[in-house]
This record gives sequence, C-alpha cells and structure tokens, in this order.
Amino acid sequence: MKARVLKPGDKAPVTRGAGDEYRYLATGAHTNGSYFAMEALVPPGGGPPPHVQTREDELFYVLEGTVTFWADDEEVEAGPGTFLNIPRGVKHNFLNRSDADVRMLILFAPAGIEGMFSAMNEEPDRYQEIAAEWGVSFPD
Repeated sequence: MKARVLKPGDKAPVTRGAGDEYRYLATGAHTNGSYFAMEALVPPGGGPPPHVQTREDELFYVLEGTVTFWADDEEVEAGPGTFLNIPRGVKHNFLNRSDADVRMLILFAPAGIEGMFSAMNEEPDRYQEIAAEWGVSFPD
C-alpha cells in the first residue's frame, strides 16, 4: 500500500447524487478497506433525503458554508469547523438552506459504499433499489 496525496487541481473520480458533487479522495482500494473519504460540494437546495446506513459509520466535517443536519430528529446548523459523527443505524440527512455552496469532508468506515455512489451516478432512477443493495434505507 502506498501513501496517497491529492493536491488542489489533481484529478480524482467525481460522481453526483442528490444534487451534490462528490470527489473521491481515498477509496477502499487506497485504504485497505478501512475507510472511504470524499469531498462534497453541496449547492443551495442540495442534500440527500433522510436515510440509514447499516454497514458504515459516517463523519462530516464542514469546510465552507453552513448546512443543516438532522440526526435522530435533532436539527443542527453546521458551519465551518463543525464535526458530526453518525454511527451506523442512525437516521440522518442534510440540506443546504443557504444561497452559497457548502464544502464538506465526508468519511465512511469501513470502505465499500463508494460502489453505491458510483452505481447511483450511472442509474439515478434506481437510487432506492441500489441503496438497498448496499444496506441503506430511506425511512419516513
């Protein structure tokens, strides 16, 4: 396994989902399966619907902008420097209510779920079916 360094402007895989853009920083292939890291660019109005992951813990670190998070029905306004840890099994989502882009670092542990994001990018009309294959559900 080699160290991975990405500098600003370096090419990395990019996918889209829920109106957001996700740049893959390190996949399971780079981390021996331990985590998947991506940079998210969330435009105004962007963000996924409420969902639950059953296989991964997820963390968010807000780099720029302000985004609204919900976790276990608690609302949090998160600006730069805010860190959120979402254990597997916790219903959560986020929404950019502002008029400016939000940039975040998102990490999943263990890795693997990057396959779901790639599949959803290829077949966005099947996102719920694809999510279910990866242990992700969309409860009311």
